[in-house]
Formats: sequence, structure tokens, C-alpha cells
Amino acid sequence: MELMERYLPRFQFAEEHGCHVPAAPACVLDMAARPDVVDDPVARGLIALRELPGRLAGRFGFTSSLQHRPPFGLADFTALGRDGDRELAFGLVGRFWRADYGLEPVADAEAFAAVDAAGMAKLVLHFTAEPAAGGTRLTTRTRIWCGGDEARRRFTAYWWLIRPASGLIRRRLLRRVHDAALSCTP
Repeated sequence: MELMERYLPRFQFAEEHGCHVPAAPACVLDMAARPDVVDDPVARGLIALRELPGRLAGRFGFTSSLQHRPPFGLADFTALGRDGDRELAFGLVGRFWRADYGLEPVADAEAFAAVDAAGMAKLVLHFTAEPAAGGTRLTTRTRIWCGGDEARRRFTAYWWLIRPASGLIRRRLLRRVHDAALSCTP
């Protein structure tokens, strides 16, 4: 069973992007899992812009849980698993529309599956690597499930604001994985 279907079979929001990578599926997924590969300067800039109000609030003496934590990144996700050279998935739970993302700690894949998302959102970031002529078809899919009408309303507004940046980040992520995977080719 596909990891995406195991961890988030129902969803209200989705995004998908893909590219061809002239490397073997194993190498491609290895690169997609590396924080140094997926760390992109444009993504960092967009995240800094998104976090700016919360971080400024903290500097001016207002309560901000962003003040003493690193910027949002792959380290905030929970590894949900890898199925050989076919797929890789990460999960995230929170109230993403809040300035501090409202992240909920999730220890592992089993804990992610058990989370009752009432009032929150669950997100799965999923990579698939399918053999293709001359390499691999790498696809990234993101699905989000909101637990309840209020969470869905709040996330919908947030989604419309961040979706263009989210798409840009995903496309750049694919490009960075593509470029890093070239080091695997003979």
C-alpha cells in the first residue's frame, strides 16, 4: 500500500509536482531525504517572510513561540517511512494558519497515524520515484486533512495565501533533488 494512502487516505487539499531525473530511483529518494539537499535559499527566504510578524512580535516584547526556535524546515516533519526505492513520506500536524504554525509534536509514524486532527490539520509530504526512460520520474505530492469545519475554514484562507509560494518551494525542491542526484550517475 502506498505510504500516502496509509497515512492520509482522505484529504481536502492537495498539490503535486514532478520532474525527470537522469539517475536511479534509489539515489533520487536518498537525495530527497537529505536536509542539506532540500534546504533552499529561496525557500528559506519565503519562510523568513512568512515568520517575520511572529519573530518581530517576540523582539518587541510580545509573546511569540517563534522567537526561540529555528526557522521552519524539514526537521519539523516526522519521517513516516520509506518503501524501498519507490516512495518516501513525511508528516506534520498543527494549526498551520497560526503565526507559529501551531505544530504538535509527533514522535513517529505510529503516533502520526493515531493523531486525532480535531481542530488541526494533518499534512503528508510524499515523494515517489518511478523508473522512466533514462532515469526516474520523481513526483512530490502534498495532502492536507483538516479536522473539523473551523480548521478547514482557517486552513482554506491560509492555503490561498501560501499556495503560490508552496508550489514554488516544491518545484525548487525537485530541481535541487535533480541536481544532487546527478552525482550518483556514473
